[in-house]
Amino acid sequence: MDLSYWLPLFFAGAMGFSLLIYVMLDGYDLGIGMLLPFAEDDEKDVMIASIGPFWDANETWIVLGVGILLIAFPQAHSIVLTSLYLPVTIMLMGLILRGVSFDFRVKAGDDRKAMWNRLFALGSLIASVCQGWMVGAYVTGLTGDTMSTLFATLISLTLPALYIMLGAAWLLIKTEGELFKKAVRWGRMAVLPMGIGLLLVSVATPIVSSAIAEKWFSLPNALGLLPIPLSTGIAYAGLLWIFNSKKILFNGYAWLAFVALAVICVMASIGLGYSLFPDIVIGRMDIWTAASATESLLFTFWGAIVALPAILGYTIFIYRIFRGKATHLSYE
Repeated sequence: MDLSYWLPLFFAGAMGFSLLIYVMLDGYDLGIGMLLPFAEDDEKDVMIASIGPFWDANETWIVLGVGILLIAFPQAHSIVLTSLYLPVTIMLMGLILRGVSFDFRVKAGDDRKAMWNRLFALGSLIASVCQGWMVGAYVTGLTGDTMSTLFATLISLTLPALYIMLGAAWLLIKTEGELFKKAVRWGRMAVLPMGIGLLLVSVATPIVSSAIAEKWFSLPNALGLLPIPLSTGIAYAGLLWIFNSKKILFNGYAWLAFVALAVICVMASIGLGYSLFPDIVIGRMDIWTAASATESLLFTFWGAIVALPAILGYTIFIYRIFRGKATHLSYE
């Protein structure tokens, strides 16, 4: 077996998997953070309770993904983090603001709680927009030209809409009563902007990158890739149907909305992975050029095959333990 070939593939797959899980899981709690200002005071406590047991575990996945980039692909890490220094810094400030607000809203008196709620929402918005910007800049090869900037702006508006949809779908799973009804309304309001944003991104991506356009629109590749847009379209149509069907929403099947969004995320990640492969910095460096020495990757591999299942198992365990509807917070 040629380890110099297969180990970079393994770590690239592990990094992509980690970031996909992060988008789906931390995406919904960022979405709930952005929805917080539109809820009543007592509802905000339930919304926070719905993410409280999970959000630390959710953020573990981005740490794992970036850690793999640093350890397995140090040359790419240097290029990516240098090019995205400003949005990464602002994103971290937003995540720190979220963490501080999450704790301080509990400890603050009633006169300050509203302020920390607003700051939690602001931190969620900042982190979401910055993540969208980074994805857009990365897909266009970190060029920083006008086309890249416009594309990054488009993604920075689309990703928060996806996160809001994930947040609304999570509330359908974890809440009931009036807050459940509000989550339905929020989902109905966000589903169209999210769909338009995803469509625009799909159209713009091959325009801003000729390499991606060649991969997607040359035969026989175009035929083989048809399941990706078809699955995404079917999942989006299902999402529209779910949010407009009282029979589904109010008869115990509201969780299907989150499943449909998960399908969209998975298909988008597969499409993005195909578009970029084998490059890790598109047009500049492939995964084998960027990879650490084979001996270093092999040493790291044994740690990764322990850590990755452990984190996955821990995440599944947490979600199993805290399944069911969220209740009002109590700190007594």
